[in-house]
Amino acid sequence: MKIRMILGVVLMFLGAYMFLNQDGSYGPGSIFAYFWPSLFVIPVGLFFHWMYFFMVGRKGVGMLIPGGILLTAGFVCQVAMLFDSWFYMWPGFLAAVAIGLLEFYWFGDRNRWLLIPINILIVLSLIFFLVFSAGAFLDQMSGQPIVAIAILVVGALMLVGRKKQY
Repeated sequence: MKIRMILGVVLMFLGAYMFLNQDGSYGPGSIFAYFWPSLFVIPVGLFFHWMYFFMVGRKGVGMLIPGGILLTAGFVCQVAMLFDSWFYMWPGFLAAVAIGLLEFYWFGDRNRWLLIPINILIVLSLIFFLVFSAGAFLDQMSGQPIVAIAILVVGALMLVGRKKQY
């Protein structure tokens, strides 16, 4: 049964690679170049989670911090490698640290002071994702006069619109 699972995962990766790489270069070097996060980083993160949940138990809750960081960073790196989107995906590394700390908080003794760095890192990550994604969208639409006119109209409405009284 284990061999079927391993073979199934390998075939899924190979099929995804062949689908995403339409030019026909299927050498082992290019497979390692595209799937190094799935081959090296994500399994180590899963190993730390496996150690906590199945081997060590409640005493080894500290293993969830590097496990969460490596698992999330592995997913971020894999998406960035497949879609060549490093410029947009780098805030995921901030989220990776937050997720590692969140797992430590969730499965540990729930020290409420951990929520401060978790929230700061998550908010920063979301802000950077939004800013860089909006910047990429505006770069794609920079030649479109409709976007420029819409931004001008929204700015003008903000300047001359009525202020709400509270």
